[in-house]
Amino acid sequence: ITGIPVVFISALEGRGRLQVMNEVIGTYQRWCSRLSTGRLNRWLIKVMSRHSWKDSASQPKIKFFTQVKARPPTFVAFLTGKTQLLESDIRFLTKSLKDDFDLGGTPIRIIQRSVLRTSPSGKSNGGSTSRSGGPARQRTTSDKRTVSV
Repeated sequence: ITGIPVVFISALEGRGRLQVMNEVIGTYQRWCSRLSTGRLNRWLIKVMSRHSWKDSASQPKIKFFTQVKARPPTFVAFLTGKTQLLESDIRFLTKSLKDDFDLGGTPIRIIQRSVLRTSPSGKSNGGSTSRSGGPARQRTTSDKRTVSV
């Protein structure tokens, strides 16, 4: 983990106690931080323009980026196609997140999900039926449990 703050203390003289507590509080606030999807997508446009992709033809395009969880900050990158981002691209996105949003010292997770392309008629390729063959049930999630609607 990069960006961990260093605080010098002295147990004999009692120096640095307040600085340690200030850094602990600051690190906890960064650990619990939430970023809106709109802000992340605006950030993603800037980051994608300054990153040099090695092979842009075979590179999956990131459609949008969202934060799904805090503690630790966990993000999901929705990609077109079935290919995944390279490990170097994930490291670049992680470093950019830490630099641009002051998340140094916190572990960041990035999960990749592929988005199915829609057909010209507007229906997705997967259809909307459940495994039992009937219509799919819509689910609403709360913080602790899933509720069927």
